[in-house]
Amino acid sequence: MKIAVIGATRGIGLALTKQALADGQEVTALVRDPSRMTISHLHLHIIEGDAVNPDSIAKVVEGQDVVCDCLGTARLTQTITMFSRCAENLSKVLKPQQLLIAVTGLGAGDSKGHCSILYDHFFLPVVLRRIYADKDQQEDIIKNNIARWIIVRPGFLNNGSQTRNYQVLTDLKGIHGGRISRADVADFLFSQAKLPKFIGQTPMLIY
Repeated sequence: MKIAVIGATRGIGLALTKQALADGQEVTALVRDPSRMTISHLHLHIIEGDAVNPDSIAKVVEGQDVVCDCLGTARLTQTITMFSRCAENLSKVLKPQQLLIAVTGLGAGDSKGHCSILYDHFFLPVVLRRIYADKDQQEDIIKNNIARWIIVRPGFLNNGSQTRNYQVLTDLKGIHGGRISRADVADFLFSQAKLPKFIGQTPMLIY
């Protein structure tokens, strides 16, 4: 299986890259700065580029079975457009048989109102407002323009270990937040890359 990872130098994307390589898969990573990639492997192919650049996305998507969008940002005070621009670029080059697995987050789209009280009433509308406004656009673009997709919404992320013991929820009734490790989010992404069970759905991941 050939897997492309966008945002592979840290966090969920790096964990996914490591897990896929350990399983013997071929991984192509789109990175802005190759020097930031902390691992090397015979089956790891690096493409230097930017997710907001259409040519970069076209290169990383070509010939892949699954494309995993694991983009993240620590910028909180600037207008964010990279999530939606990446999705727009992907929508123009993904073939109908290719699967896109995109990570957004709990609080995006119709999962609003299912976080903790503090998160729903302070972090989302104040601290993370710009990021989640763009994640909402990202989800809309994916749903409306890409044939095969899974949108993954993890709860509050931490750097815990890979446990493979987490909840995958599509019915959020009565759910108000939760935590999960980046390694376990990567575990779910890889499981769906190998055997997708949630195509056209937006599963939430928490412990």
